Amino acid sequence: MLAKSLAVSAIVGASILAVAAVQNVASKPEDAKPIGVGKMVPKVNLTSLEGKSTSLESIINNKTTVLIFYRGGWCPFCMRHLKDLGSITGDLKEMGAQIVAISPDKPEDLKASIDKNELAYKLFSDSSAEAMKAFGVAFRLDDETFGMYKERFNIDLERSSGQNHHILPVPSVYVVNGKGKIKFAHNDPNYRVRLEADKVLAAAKSASQ
Repeated sequence: MLAKSLAVSAIVGASILAVAAVQNVASKPEDAKPIGVGKMVPKVNLTSLEGKSTSLESIINNKTTVLIFYRGGWCPFCMRHLKDLGSITGDLKEMGAQIVAISPDKPEDLKASIDKNELAYKLFSDSSAEAMKAFGVAFRLDDETFGMYKERFNIDLERSSGQNHHILPVPSVYVVNGKGKIKFAHNDPNYRVRLEADKVLAAAKSASQ
């Protein structure tokens, strides 16, 4: 009887966690609730190009860090933005700061994005959507749009992420100080709108002071 009760409790607990995970994912980008300035970055893990699970805390490593959430290497608006941000990497390095870009793409797809766009900063995979959910920027693409992407544009999100959750991030820029505190946040549900590199640099300079 005790074993049966424990089993039931475990199932109920797992169901509650599953519901909570679903509730952390908006049904459209406009309904996402990103965390904001003053919060500490969540304790999450990302996957490196080599497929190694790495904590965000260790990636920040006491440096002022520009965190970029982008939709994937298949998104031309994202790639244009990442390439634009490459123009400030030298200034950031002089300040002891860094850029870290995060997407649902698998590690092997990240490598292709780096090579194609000659990016001089680090990209990490969040295929599990752990970080996107924790930052509140996650939303689930509706089935109609998912199908349209695949059929009309040959964009297969399941192939890109290796997952079938169809979760994407609201394009976002976070600037955090070396202690992991968010000093600047920019989130826009319109994926065509991106924060210019000079404004990102200005936010990083302010955060490092």
